[in-house]
Amino acid sequence: MTRTCLAVILAAGDSTRMKSSMSKVLHPIAGLPMIGHVMRAIGDAGMENAALVLGRDAEAVAKAGETAGIEITTFLQVERRGTGHAVLTAREAISQGFDDVVVTYGDVPLVRPQTFLSARETLAEGADVVVIGFHTQNPFGYGRLLVEDGQLVAIREEKDATDEERKVTWCNSGLMAINGARALEWLEKIGNSNAKGEYYLTDLVEIARADGGRVVAIDAPEAELAGCNTRAELALLETSWQQRRRHEMMLSGVSMIAPETVFLAHDTELQPDVLIEPNVVFGPGVTVESGAVIHAFSHLEGAHVASGATVGPFARLRPGANLGEGSKVGNFCEVKKAEIGAGAKVNHLTYIGDAFIGAGTNIGAGTITCNYDGFNKSETRIGENAFIGSNSALVAPVTIGNGAYIASGSVITEDVPEDALAFGRARQEVKPDRAKAVRERAQALKASRKNSR
Repeated sequence: MTRTCLAVILAAGDSTRMKSSMSKVLHPIAGLPMIGHVMRAIGDAGMENAALVLGRDAEAVAKAGETAGIEITTFLQVERRGTGHAVLTAREAISQGFDDVVVTYGDVPLVRPQTFLSARETLAEGADVVVIGFHTQNPFGYGRLLVEDGQLVAIREEKDATDEERKVTWCNSGLMAINGARALEWLEKIGNSNAKGEYYLTDLVEIARADGGRVVAIDAPEAELAGCNTRAELALLETSWQQRRRHEMMLSGVSMIAPETVFLAHDTELQPDVLIEPNVVFGPGVTVESGAVIHAFSHLEGAHVASGATVGPFARLRPGANLGEGSKVGNFCEVKKAEIGAGAKVNHLTYIGDAFIGAGTNIGAGTITCNYDGFNKSETRIGENAFIGSNSALVAPVTIGNGAYIASGSVITEDVPEDALAFGRARQEVKPDRAKAVRERAQALKASRKNSR
């Protein structure tokens, strides 16, 4: 849109009912703080300026709200005197003369950009105040939207509503868009002549109408406008977000066998023709390319999985894991900060960290890269088409050349050249009848301890 817009985000609540050591807007949905979701929606709706009204954990909330393309100004709300007072805390920003002013909340993380755009389009069509409402089967506790001749005449709170008004199922979400040319004038007229002595933003409806303004309400889905005050509500928001995102991904061509068991992060990227088996968890920063398969009970974070690669079951990819085309990380394997080349196989019971694995290389079961000496991390480099035998320990820093072969059970502490065969184990010795003697000695020791009690 060509119209300028200021988003005012109210995020100063004390989060009392969350019973948390941090502001509720910092609690994550899909790995992103709630305030981050709201700011993304604002940005996607074309709003390039935002006023963050902050209270508890102000610095942390401002940091979490930083979003590319949005210029943010912060305001500290010292007193809590109602929503109207909270919005006026950003008076300096509102007075700059934006075409539109949109008011929203930092704990409404499911709101879509389309909802903000719809409100702004309604302003562009001549409305002066646009209230965003929702229909619900259980309106108890919500302010009711009272409409006459297509215009909103009042928002009636539950305690003040008549029996007939309580039957109204169109309710106030608290989100609002205001004609920027009149916003400050009308906001400053909000009074506090009520039982709580607070300044309510909802009074703006009748103030604007009395001043000749056109006030309307628009509709949005109830689930999209849900706020968060408790841990239980936080879990419900997470559930709603996951359901919505899974559905979007499946419509885009991703297959999920049991979608209700797959958990996505806010930035998970799954390309068409990816298959996700049950009970898979994605942390932030994961991209999976077309044709890859993520088998059951795997956990991925900060990882890139190329086309045709397979992960799991029961695999863990940690930040920096980069799997090449057609590669495989199998069951009970962990990969961290490592490049796995095209067609390479890390099949089972293996840890690969701070490493480079060349194309076509096979890593046997039970292999570990010993990348940490208690103080520093070091790198293991394995060339192409190498074979690492089962139960090998590769003590970094170490390089194994193309086509090299590491015998099973080896501890490798020195570089291995191309096409070389390396043994790093003691020669086997067999002691006849020694096992019997060991058992007898152990049994005697056990008996003596028992008799001494």
